Amino acid sequence: MAALSSAPSSLTSKLRPVDLGGGVAGVRFLGTTAAFALTEREVVLVGAEQKRVAAHRGAILSVSGDAKRLLTGGDDGRVAATLADGTSETLFEQKGRWIDQVAAGPDGSVAFSAGKTAYFQPARGEAKSLELPSTVGGLAFAPKGTRLAVAHYGGTTLWFPNAVAKPELLEWKGSHRGVLWHPEGRFVVTTMQEAALHGWRLPDGAHMRMSGYPSRVCSMAFTAGGRYLATSGSGEAILWPFASKEGPMGKQPTMLAPRDVRVSAVAAHPKEEVIACGYEDGLVLMVRISDAAEILLRAPDGQPVSAMAWRADGGALAIGTEGETGGLLEL
Repeated sequence: MAALSSAPSSLTSKLRPVDLGGGVAGVRFLGTTAAFALTEREVVLVGAEQKRVAAHRGAILSVSGDAKRLLTGGDDGRVAATLADGTSETLFEQKGRWIDQVAAGPDGSVAFSAGKTAYFQPARGEAKSLELPSTVGGLAFAPKGTRLAVAHYGGTTLWFPNAVAKPELLEWKGSHRGVLWHPEGRFVVTTMQEAALHGWRLPDGAHMRMSGYPSRVCSMAFTAGGRYLATSGSGEAILWPFASKEGPMGKQPTMLAPRDVRVSAVAAHPKEEVIACGYEDGLVLMVRISDAAEILLRAPDGQPVSAMAWRADGGALAIGTEGETGGLLEL
């Protein structure tokens, strides 16, 4: 990865513009290939060559994936898996329903939701389902892959699909949307419909309220090792400290890369305490947490950054926007 200095610098000359032909709902790396899921129908694969795959018949509503396949859920009632070679298959279909959420498990398992029902399909074995009190707002596998966090109105349900144990409800009033596990499994954090985050410290069930945002948080990511939770929703990247067993309660967040434009997407480097920070005007910065050093990766063009992903080795960053142009940067 390029060295960061305290002096402003730029890597924009290394950014490879990618004509995607539509806004980006999500992006993942499949090995060395960047897979951009557009908001409508298609997945665009960008490697040595560029391929377009018709993964759905309508809008793509949710995106997840692992190192081998991109998972997408659509308003056509289908969960699709797209591979780096351009092959795509339907894994599940719920006719007449929308697939609101998808999640890829670390062992090849898949979770998805349609309305108030969450589904779990292991790599081998029978599918399981769970009825929730309201529409599922977010799905996330625990780091070991044996437990699911399901966000909904009124809190988050922790579910062991392969166990007889009753699902555990983590209560908190309000509408919970995105959900994320801490890399060590000690905390669960959700984004709220309001401009706040909520978290639970699992060993003792303590609540963690993270507020003060001027707008709703739509993007969050734990940094390498789980020391910080980086979030969008403000005119700078807000990083909550999670290094201690207590979590962020009673501590002030770190604020990086302040601008007059709000942060719309964040992505944490997989190996270093570095984040990519995308803004509503299309600008993207790479920021080192220790000293707030910045490198400009993408100049502003008026297209809000909607999704970003690092390659597993940290050597490349894929950038998606709400416009028709994305980018691929080799560092």
